Amino acid sequence: LIITGNVFALLRNHLRGSGCQTYIADTKAHIESINTYYYPDVIVSCDQKDKAFHNFLRYPCLIIEVLSPTTEAFDRGDKFADYRHLESLQEYVLVSQTRRNVEIFRRNSEGQWVFYSYGQGENVHLASVDFHCPIEDVYEDVNFESPAVENSPKP
Repeated sequence: LIITGNVFALLRNHLRGSGCQTYIADTKAHIESINTYYYPDVIVSCDQKDKAFHNFLRYPCLIIEVLSPTTEAFDRGDKFADYRHLESLQEYVLVSQTRRNVEIFRRNSEGQWVFYSYGQGENVHLASVDFHCPIEDVYEDVNFESPAVENSPKP
């Protein structure tokens, strides 16, 4: 939840006054061509046509999912395959909860998806909304220590 909030706040501040809108968790991505909906963690649309809809977007340029153990395989596989039907989508971003790692799939001018990965000490670049930030900003206030390790008995 902290990571999702950080990403939302960073993008919302960056996009203020740009005509683009940033939404968090409760806005659906509607993939009309296959009649499917998903609730991404963060979604951005810069298309004025999306302002006519309530609770869903049809023309997002950026979708971000924060990975969890229960959803990671689906987010990387079938969900991404479905999202690729969105002609407006320029970037699909997967953010790790277990380490500082942001993976970006960016659609190039030929329509192919190109993979970019950012780790500790690097600046994350989201070309779809001309955004740059240190990866540490994405993970601000996140503690990566495992609760299982913290609660294990001391020798």
